[in-house]
Amino acid sequence: LAAKFPGIEWSFSQYIRDNVMEAISGVKGDNSVKIYGPDLDKLEELAEKTKNVIGKIHGVYDVGISGLHRLLRRAPALREADALVVCAGMEGALPSVVGGLVARPVIAVPTSVGYGASLGGIAALLAMLNSCAANVTVVNIDNGFGAGFVAALIARQSHAVRDARDRRQEARPR
Repeated sequence: LAAKFPGIEWSFSQYIRDNVMEAISGVKGDNSVKIYGPDLDKLEELAEKTKNVIGKIHGVYDVGISGLHRLLRRAPALREADALVVCAGMEGALPSVVGGLVARPVIAVPTSVGYGASLGGIAALLAMLNSCAANVTVVNIDNGFGAGFVAALIARQSHAVRDARDRRQEARPR
């Protein structure tokens, strides 16, 4: 924004910032993927592939610490995942809580957005690094890509192990 509107000092809360960025970019939604390039056919192909991959991911949102009852309602679905990416700002407690609810790897992502003394994500990062839930590991502030990549590797390995086990069971004489 500063480059687009020089001389104006900007200070937004997370929600206002998100709304302004959506208005500028023209993309509405909690999460979006933008694909750029000169070849329209290739872009359409990549967009279709991206849609197919993202469409298979089931997320849970609005389940923060202050809405713990919403998280507990979703606990059975969380337990079905191969790995969970849990993003949190403010005090960064959510990954520890999720880690206590599931026997799955939890990849914690501290976010830089927040208010109060969040210190650009450092408060959440330090809290996550000190998690007492042994299944929680932490990536750097706002590193959702790294967390998603690791979760995908875990899921891929989990599926490979299940597929191999199923093939062995099918091959056994009955």
